[in-house]
Amino acid sequence: MIRSDLVLRLAAQNPHLRERDCEKLVGAILDRIADALVAGDRVEIRGFGSFTVKEQRARLGRNPRNGVPVAVPAKTVLAFKAGKEMRGRVNPKARATTP
Repeated sequence: MIRSDLVLRLAAQNPHLRERDCEKLVGAILDRIADALVAGDRVEIRGFGSFTVKEQRARLGRNPRNGVPVAVPAKTVLAFKAGKEMRGRVNPKARATTP
């Protein structure tokens, strides 16, 4: 699903809202999540999952074509961990077998 699909589904489920309003709503939510992550905050959406920012340290990698060592600089990466409810919805059979 892409952003425009999300807007269309939101508008279809809420006929009292115009599509323009749904676009603004989706944009505002995603912008706020992005702003929080840029600030280094953790974003948790209960039942869905959590987004965090992690620091990867510099390391020595290898060029896959010729095996020559290459210095990989430190960087910041985005991590997502699905919530318990989302994991259960995506994989319902595993949920039924766990105690």
